[in-house]
Amino acid sequence: MKYFFAVDLGATSGRTILGRLTEDKVELDELTRFDNPIIEVGGFCYWDLFALYHEVIKGLRKVKEQQIEIQSIGIDTWGVDFVCVGQDGQVLRNPLSYRDLHTVDMMEKYFAEVMPREEVYRRTGIQFMNFNSLFQLYCMRQSRNSAFEHAASFLFMPDALVYLLTGKKICEYTIASTSEMLNPETEDLDEDILKSIGLSRGRFGRMTNPATVAGTLTPEVQKLTGLGAVPVVAVAGHDTASAVAAVPARNRNFAYLSSGTWSLMGIESPKAIINERSYELNFTNEGGIEGTTRFLKNICGMWIYERCRREWPETRSKGHKELQQEAMSLSENHSFINPDDPCFVNPDSMVGAIQTYCREHGCPVPESPAAICRCVFDSLARRYGEIFGYLKEFAPFEIDTLHIIGGGSRNDFLNQLTADACAVPVMAGPQEGTALGNIMLQAKAAGDVKDVWAMRAIIANSVEMKRFEPKNNSK
Repeated sequence: MKYFFAVDLGATSGRTILGRLTEDKVELDELTRFDNPIIEVGGFCYWDLFALYHEVIKGLRKVKEQQIEIQSIGIDTWGVDFVCVGQDGQVLRNPLSYRDLHTVDMMEKYFAEVMPREEVYRRTGIQFMNFNSLFQLYCMRQSRNSAFEHAASFLFMPDALVYLLTGKKICEYTIASTSEMLNPETEDLDEDILKSIGLSRGRFGRMTNPATVAGTLTPEVQKLTGLGAVPVVAVAGHDTASAVAAVPARNRNFAYLSSGTWSLMGIESPKAIINERSYELNFTNEGGIEGTTRFLKNICGMWIYERCRREWPETRSKGHKELQQEAMSLSENHSFINPDDPCFVNPDSMVGAIQTYCREHGCPVPESPAAICRCVFDSLARRYGEIFGYLKEFAPFEIDTLHIIGGGSRNDFLNQLTADACAVPVMAGPQEGTALGNIMLQAKAAGDVKDVWAMRAIIANSVEMKRFEPKNNSK
């Protein structure tokens, strides 16, 4: 039996996890769990990088306390955000959060003044979202942000934590692909795009593929944790890439839905899909493992539901299942929202944003928590069905199954609504897809598994999945 240590950081919380790998099974034990709040100060929203680093150290200390010998460490996080590092190697400032509103209108300004929209998509194949790294960096340059102006290098979030643990600067491929600065043809950052914002390739770490050893713990970290020179592996640093690597599929004829704060729906393609239709529909091409591309669409997911729950003191005594049962017991819903409307990015009141949207679009305005939840679930399922239809157009194979992974895979009601909307069977689980992918990519780096299909076979043998058949399915 071998042990691996995973750090899985989401946009609201984080965890450190111990993975136990035998010849044909993998098991996970959560060591620590902690909040990852957005910090509002000085008119901006930041992440607390050093607090996250401290939580990683705490998790590693637990490993030492339990006298467990780990083979390696892997870190995955959300995408697009980054850290500025000075000439002396020190972090200049906590990183801005993609949910900060400083990039509003910056995307269109960049297209008008720097590089046309069509050219950016041709070079990167990335879905246009105003918080992508490209537009954050452009905004920082325009505003003469002091961290930007004094930065000797830029590190994406998982790479920044790898740097704090090892002293090595890398640019992991999957996380770099979320930036809208990576060219999937050259498999490196696009120098013309970097030049357009006053940067050069040398300001970023060496391009590193998933399942590659980045370095070992520094003497400082060894002293803090009591561990030795443990290798730190560049897993698929983007949490969705790690999650997709863990999809327990038996063959390539599947689509996936990584359901969490965001819903990411796509296929695993042998190469990037960049054409007029993908540009028109604003699909994205992000880095996968073993040379694949994650062709997908970002959809605002359970963020809407979770933000609503914060506003309902009366539901705090209820679990998710009880509230969801109340929602689905209502008669047919006629209130729908577009989950991707900008009004749902970070409103002061998510409930108010939903009610205003329905009012302005001529829908019945949901009032009760159950009615609002039903509106959110039905709207998400409708959006999933729409995106799934587009995926069938693009896929170079027939899609016969949708795999739902992540925390949202536990929502049986939404899973059934999704099966109905997409008209294919839904396989729900594993919930811990990202952590499993992280662990298995460490195992791949160690030579304990051969490739992604061997990884998926072990995961399929280790987890329970639920199957949801579409209603009124003619097949």
